Amino acid sequence: VLQNNDFLRNTVHRHEPPVTAQPIQILVEDNEMVVVDKPSSLPVHPCGRFRHNTVIFILGKEHDLKELHTIHRLDRMTSGVLMFAKTAEVSKRIDEQVRERQLEKEYVCRVVGEFPEHEVVCEEPILVVSYKVGVCRVDPKGKSCKTIFQRLSYNGKTSVVKCLPRTGRTHQIRVHLQYLGHPIVNDPIYNMEAWGPDRGKGGKIDKTDEELLKALVEEHRSKQSLDILGILEEDLNSSAENKDCANSSDCTKSAQADPINENSCPAKDAKDPERNDTAACSLNSDTNLEMLEKNKELTSCEIQDGQTGEKSSEEKDPLCVECKITRRDPSPKELVMYLHALRYKGAEFEYCSKMPEWAMEDWEE
Repeated sequence: VLQNNDFLRNTVHRHEPPVTAQPIQILVEDNEMVVVDKPSSLPVHPCGRFRHNTVIFILGKEHDLKELHTIHRLDRMTSGVLMFAKTAEVSKRIDEQVRERQLEKEYVCRVVGEFPEHEVVCEEPILVVSYKVGVCRVDPKGKSCKTIFQRLSYNGKTSVVKCLPRTGRTHQIRVHLQYLGHPIVNDPIYNMEAWGPDRGKGGKIDKTDEELLKALVEEHRSKQSLDILGILEEDLNSSAENKDCANSSDCTKSAQADPINENSCPAKDAKDPERNDTAACSLNSDTNLEMLEKNKELTSCEIQDGQTGEKSSEEKDPLCVECKITRRDPSPKELVMYLHALRYKGAEFEYCSKMPEWAMEDWEE
């Protein structure tokens, strides 16, 4: 029971996946709207393990643009035109245009192989396989959708394609391109061997949804790129351990049921759905607090390494599993996917960004 003058402290410690250092370019800012050119690898708003490394947070911190209303979203790995409303009224007005299909969207991407020269229309329905990993596929039970494709150039290996989505399903462009046999060159989900020898062309997968997810995770694990899927090695390990201790009262049902469990932090409150961050570990005793304070004192001082003589200034939490893990940094190539939102046009507006470098006709990887 809390008494007067009691002092309460809660320590939250998080690790965020790496993102590109490319700045967010503001294309338009007026009394109603903020329009930016979003870099690849940045999520639009805080979600999963991302807090600081998000468009909303960076716009607030670096440009003092706060209380923005999200009109539409782009996938984390997709770059391009992203619109925010400054007021609820403007947001509502554009939402109505979106609902009435008055918003025209134009994307550009670089795909595998020689895309047909004529216009291609794909209307295959799309089903979400996993919300957590973010994987979809073509399925008769899925939601109806339509994408129009037009080739812009071909360099002998890959094609640049203009994409006009007429609906707004999750991963619609990426899934339709995979179905057509021309997945995006560096798509970290839909251009993977896990989909089989044809990489999902024509909807042929020959795997159950569970087998597909497992194969995707294993392929990224072998490449040390689970961060791209938003999954940690510890998440997978902890879910395996939770299954092993099924008879233990410490294991929650949700942890046993979910093969890719984000809640690997032993100190996480299972009742708090908002705090799904792996490393959001609370400190629960005086001893732990003392350990953390001592650790901070040590790491904030300039500790000389006996062999290298380098100074260590990185803060480490003795209770955090992730602090003990050394990961390789992803290459810039891994943080970019060749899909870009080029143009958004509504009843009273039209916003465009520059064509990305990789979409130029003479570009070679």
